[in-house]
Amino acid sequence: MSSPEITSLAFLTPGNFDDDDPYTGLEETLQLFEYGERLGFDGAWIRQRHLEHGVGSAAVFLAAAGQRTERVELGTAVIPIGYESPFRLAEDLSLADVLSRGRLQVGLSTGMPHAELLGDLVYDGDWRSFDLSYGRIARLVDNLRGDRLGGPDTVIHSPGNTQRPRLQPHNPGLVDRIWYGGGSLRSIRWAAENGLNLLSGNIVSGENTDDFTTAQLNLLSEYRRILPADRRTRVALGRVIVPFDSADAATRARYRDYEVSRRERTLKPRTMTAVDPKRILFAPDVVGTAEQILEQLAADPVLSAVSELRLELPYEFRREEYEQILHDVRHLIAPELGWRPDTAQLHGAGQ
Repeated sequence: MSSPEITSLAFLTPGNFDDDDPYTGLEETLQLFEYGERLGFDGAWIRQRHLEHGVGSAAVFLAAAGQRTERVELGTAVIPIGYESPFRLAEDLSLADVLSRGRLQVGLSTGMPHAELLGDLVYDGDWRSFDLSYGRIARLVDNLRGDRLGGPDTVIHSPGNTQRPRLQPHNPGLVDRIWYGGGSLRSIRWAAENGLNLLSGNIVSGENTDDFTTAQLNLLSEYRRILPADRRTRVALGRVIVPFDSADAATRARYRDYEVSRRERTLKPRTMTAVDPKRILFAPDVVGTAEQILEQLAADPVLSAVSELRLELPYEFRREEYEQILHDVRHLIAPELGWRPDTAQLHGAGQ
């Protein structure tokens, strides 16, 4: 088994906030992006979550994060396309990308979480008959290409100018920074066929195996087999990694309790619902000292198959706990996996 060689290190945070004080939580998440950049992380990612204590519009949040940071890649994982207009979302993402000077990384998925509550609020018609799957993502990608709309003589008139219509503002590089969060062979194949970058996390579909590692390796192998030879893409692996080297005793106990509370789900495949018999496999969380974590990661053949690692921060932790986790990963774990920060870009405190 080869040793991991990580060249890009990012983190994904849920963006928690209290129901009666959303500003404080969102501000602390922006501060976490700033802190991660000072530490030298290559990427800072936010989850998009509807009807929950989290970011409901990743594009809006990342536009703000772009004004608070200078270098770090700004990602979202993942935007469920079922709730989005492919053109209006393209406008929002393109605007945020231009404001960040081309740093957005856009993760997408199909599906509609909480559809029974949200579907009728988002759509005026019978949304159950709409294409809310891969075709909708393909339309978004096409819109991001910025092709002119209408015929060759089509123009629009606005105060001060006449111009040919297209997505505005437009950054042609954004279309190459689209990612798909794939957990099944079908989704992996679609992402590869369409040349999208791949996000693979700690939840996959159990197809022909009950072993998480085997299933995830199969997904990566299938993606690379189908990807067109002339298409260069990125693959990022997500893992929940919680080191407690610099944590106090009470925090260490909290981390252990968290890991124990989620261990049962990793022991056997889970079926989502009676109407959706898909079998889901979960990766164990990696919790302990840096030495213990490195031992587990060295034995993970999936990590050795990628060069980009995305640290998935747990839900409902406090900002100081997130900062401690990022600090320990950056100083005690990532360098042992071959990762080195871009020293020319490091600045500020917290090195």
